[in-house]
Amino acid sequence: MNSEQLKKLAAEKAVEEIKSGMILGLGTGSTVHFALDEISNKIKNGELKEIVCVATSIHTEEKAKRLGIPLTTLNKLYGSYDPPKAERSTIRRRRTKIHHPKLIDLTIDGADEVDNDLNLIKGGGGALLREKVVAQASKKVLIIVDESKLSNKLGEKFFVPVEVLQYSVNAEKKFLESFGAKVTIRKNESAESFITDENNFILDANFGMINNVEELNKILNDRAGIAAHGLFVNLCDEVFCADAEGVKVLKK
Repeated sequence: MNSEQLKKLAAEKAVEEIKSGMILGLGTGSTVHFALDEISNKIKNGELKEIVCVATSIHTEEKAKRLGIPLTTLNKLYGSYDPPKAERSTIRRRRTKIHHPKLIDLTIDGADEVDNDLNLIKGGGGALLREKVVAQASKKVLIIVDESKLSNKLGEKFFVPVEVLQYSVNAEKKFLESFGAKVTIRKNESAESFITDENNFILDANFGMINNVEELNKILNDRAGIAAHGLFVNLCDEVFCADAEGVKVLKK
C-alpha cells in the first residue's frame, strides 16, 4: 500500500472510536480529510447521530460544511458551560488548583512526527495554534499516522514549526537560531510569507534530534513573541499507526 492508502486505513480505524452524541475536535491535514469523509458517511447512513464538531482550521471547517458535518465553535461551547454545583464547590475549596473543563470528548488529528513517548511534532499544515488549543480542551486525543511518521526522538525526521507574531518575526528567528536551529520563514505557493488563520507567520526551525523535548517545550512556551509551536508534549493519548500489516494502536 502507498502512503495515501495507509493514511486512509488509519483514519477509518480511528473513526470507529466516535460514538453518537459526542463533541468532536477535527484536526487539519491530508490524513484527517480521510477521517472527515468517513465521519460524513457514518452520519449519512445513520451510524452517527447528534454529534457536533470543532474544526482546527478554516480549511477543515470548509470541508466539514461541504460534507454536512455539524459544526460549533469553542467560544459557543465554553460560553454556555456552567459547572455543576458539586464542581463549583470543589473549585472554591481548592483555589490554588488550576481548573480547566475539557468539553471536547474526542479529537482526531494527524502528526508530522511521533516519538516513543507519543510526543508529537505538528504544524506542517500551518494550523498548529488552533490544533493545540483544541487538544488542550479535549478529554482524549487520537493521532492518525502511517509508519513513516514514527521516530525514536523528535527532530529526527521533521523540523519544529513555530508560529510567531508578525511584529517580532525577525527577533524570534534570531532567538531560535541562538539554540542552534536552522530557521526559515515559511512561504506560500506565491513565494510570499505564509499567513496562519490567526494572522501570524510561521518559522520552521530545524533543531536536529531533540534530546530533551520537555526542556525545549518550556523554553518556547515562555517566549512572548511565540504564539504557538509544534511540540505537542503529553497531549496525545493514542496513536493509530498504519503499516503494511494493518493498523496498530500505540499507547504510552
